[in-house]
Amino acid sequence: MPEALSPLARSAVRPPGPTQVMGGWEVSTRVSTSSLWLADVSPLAKVLVRAEPGAGVAARLGVGHGRARRRADGVLVVGSGPGEWLLVGPPGSASLLAGEVEVERGEGFASVVDLTHGRALLRLTGPTAPMVLAKLCPVDLSDRVSPNLVAFRSFLANLATDVVRDDLDGSRSYLLHCERPSGQYLYDVLIDAGAEWGIEPTGVFAPPAKET
Repeated sequence: MPEALSPLARSAVRPPGPTQVMGGWEVSTRVSTSSLWLADVSPLAKVLVRAEPGAGVAARLGVGHGRARRRADGVLVVGSGPGEWLLVGPPGSASLLAGEVEVERGEGFASVVDLTHGRALLRLTGPTAPMVLAKLCPVDLSDRVSPNLVAFRSFLANLATDVVRDDLDGSRSYLLHCERPSGQYLYDVLIDAGAEWGIEPTGVFAPPAKET
């Protein structure tokens, strides 16, 4: 019988069983049957880029503050703040993503930080996902104000959180990014807020959204 693998990394969120080790991370393999589900996708690579707005690095990232785009290779590029971007990619790809950021002569400064192990990342998906977030967040989540691939920073249950609408196959889906120590708190709050709509935890990594 093969020896069980030991995880090299664990998320701040306790994974609902059953679990296994994937890419060095302990992850849940539970599959939700609900139309509303919550997944801990913290093992996804998360790279923070800071650069001068309007300079070459910003132009190559190709997205402004408050918006996001899905590249052809599945990497999500988020304009998370003025002169600040978040790159979200497959587990283990942080070094590759960081290496893509190059500053040419005369383009000013740029800094790149791997946040993968320092932040929690959750995905809330389902037609009632906006109703769940509306209980916790003061932002208008209507299609008119917050369409797909919008990004903003707000308070969810009094917790500073980066929110990215990143629909999956036409279904409302949101990525929620916060400091690692607050990951379990945010997860528990979302499960509680979504109880009336039958929310279920899932451990299956959702497929990337279609390129827009």
